[in-house]
Amino acid sequence: MKPDLFQSPDYYLLDDLLTEEHKLVRDSARAWVKKEVSPIIEEYAQKAEFPHQIVKGLAEIGGFGPYIPVEYGGAGLDQISYGLIMQEIERGDSGVRSTSSVQSSLVMYPIWKYGNEEQRMKYLPKLATGEWIGCFGLTEPDHGSNPGGMITNFKDMGDHYLLNGAKMWISNAPFAQIAVVWAKNEEGRIHGLIVERGMEGFTTPETHNKWSLRASATGELIFDNVKVPKENLLPNKSGLGAPLGCLDSARYGIAWGAIGAAMDCYDTALRYSKERIQFDKPIGATQLQQKKLAEMITEITKAQLLTWRLGVLRNEGRATSAQISMAKRNNVNMAIEIAREARQMLGGMGITGEYSIMRHMMNLESVITYEGTHDIHLLITGMDVTGFSAFK
Repeated sequence: MKPDLFQSPDYYLLDDLLTEEHKLVRDSARAWVKKEVSPIIEEYAQKAEFPHQIVKGLAEIGGFGPYIPVEYGGAGLDQISYGLIMQEIERGDSGVRSTSSVQSSLVMYPIWKYGNEEQRMKYLPKLATGEWIGCFGLTEPDHGSNPGGMITNFKDMGDHYLLNGAKMWISNAPFAQIAVVWAKNEEGRIHGLIVERGMEGFTTPETHNKWSLRASATGELIFDNVKVPKENLLPNKSGLGAPLGCLDSARYGIAWGAIGAAMDCYDTALRYSKERIQFDKPIGATQLQQKKLAEMITEITKAQLLTWRLGVLRNEGRATSAQISMAKRNNVNMAIEIAREARQMLGGMGITGEYSIMRHMMNLESVITYEGTHDIHLLITGMDVTGFSAFK
């Protein structure tokens, strides 16, 4: 088991832009990842298993709803702190960050923003401690980039709702206690429903044979005449804008998280370049390897500046969905390119589990697709700057 020697790159001294609280939050998350995630994550990725023993630690470092107010069990932190936590967790593994950001942005966020006080008090404290894990049901077998076409639906049966349909590619589904599910009512309006494990007709079969996010549990949500109590409807927002608001928060976290994966690949390649001797000198002394490393740190620095500014705008309530899409698309693409270059720098060693790079590269193939594909985010930016929608 190799020690975690990670050193975070900060080429433009961005720490100067962070508060003492930001740095304390980040450093706590970094120390926890080094101690609890790095030593075990290769084994769990190889086994395609989620390490359930880390859930308590994730909660303790603020990995579940860090911006949720203290009265509901959250840490009451700002958006930059949330981003920094996601960065550090994804530096360890994208799959672990997926568990964290789904819980935070796709489960706790809609209950906090769209739920009533009774729902907040019932669910949020247990989600914040990790006693309960949640999942988010939007994507369907035939409706990914076009979630508005969903066919999952519910009917008013008088004293309850009757829910039918299916969702797929759902992180945390196999072991989640609750699911925030988006479905159409009889008028075709999209609403959020809180579905609890144990409700008759609700099953969560696990998705196997993944080559990506192997340390994250993925599954389906199947609803076969599930009776959902009326008090489980999220009352304060409906329509497609409701789940898209959750996705804004998740995509923002991903924009930060991808930097963590990129930093880990860069740091690994940089250290290797100083130690690996070929033709009687370290490969880091050659022009081609220096070119790769210089381009990596340049792109990481640009992404750091992009997300920091986006975090400031989020704190001020001024960040737009299109700005978040730009950051998610740019940073994940940046990270996957760095992973590929870093893998080449390590040669054959780059494909082994002795180093983290190949695992990051495989994980990022999912990250570049989920919460809005690479191409969809491009079209969101295109629509924003031209005023024309290319979706229809």
